Amino acid sequence: MLSEPRSGRFAAWGNALLAGLVSPDDAVLAIVGDDAVHRMEGLPGESAPVGLTLALGRLRALGVTGLRVALPAPGHPLGLSGPPEFNARAIDAEEAVVCHGAAFGLVPEVYEAGPDGDVHVEVVWHCLPVREAPPADVPSLGEAERELAEALREATEVLARLDVAGSGPVAEAAIDAYRARAERGREVLAPGYPPRAVRVLELAQRVGLLISLARGNGHGGAVSAGEMGARAEALRPVERTARRAQVAAYNSVVEERERGVR
Repeated sequence: MLSEPRSGRFAAWGNALLAGLVSPDDAVLAIVGDDAVHRMEGLPGESAPVGLTLALGRLRALGVTGLRVALPAPGHPLGLSGPPEFNARAIDAEEAVVCHGAAFGLVPEVYEAGPDGDVHVEVVWHCLPVREAPPADVPSLGEAERELAEALREATEVLARLDVAGSGPVAEAAIDAYRARAERGREVLAPGYPPRAVRVLELAQRVGLLISLARGNGHGGAVSAGEMGARAEALRPVERTARRAQVAAYNSVVEERERGVR
């Protein structure tokens, strides 16, 4: 929850590219981020994995006009529309990109090698057929913002009740990392996204930080298995709300385009 999903970067910068707001090189650089390389496998007409620049161009030629994010979890197919084979793969990866305008979905598979501090990361995006249907359980930006305000209060109350807020060096480091990220460049989403989407995504990430602090060990003294289970149960609806808000933010430009709003 705390870290930016790869599907979010892919959809955000892919949408900016499709709208003509960024160059292919800038879009690919932003999507790859700190990873070593990204490729796409299973594109129609391609017998082997191809680089992202070619992949994004091919998706446009195949009729893709927008990209949506799915952040599913077991029992919660958030952003998915089927078929079951694609849903299962996306749930296993905990994320996916669903194309608008053509019935394709993209699921990342991550390969890591090397020692701590020098990990080489490669990502293969598997292009698979999807069902053309409304995505599951995705709220509007307005709904997501209202739900997040309540979720933030709930998460803060849980932290206070469990005596974990701001305690211990690990918690302090997590808070410092969040603040540093929030101040770095402020480009939370790609060009073309409405300010409200940026606001919703930032708040969802803040809620995600609080969830990770509450679930982590080392905050507020020894934590028994029973206490960890109680934390997880108390935070489950908050975590779901934060994931729904993230999806609403990333998908907002496609939803606005469908409604004819610029």
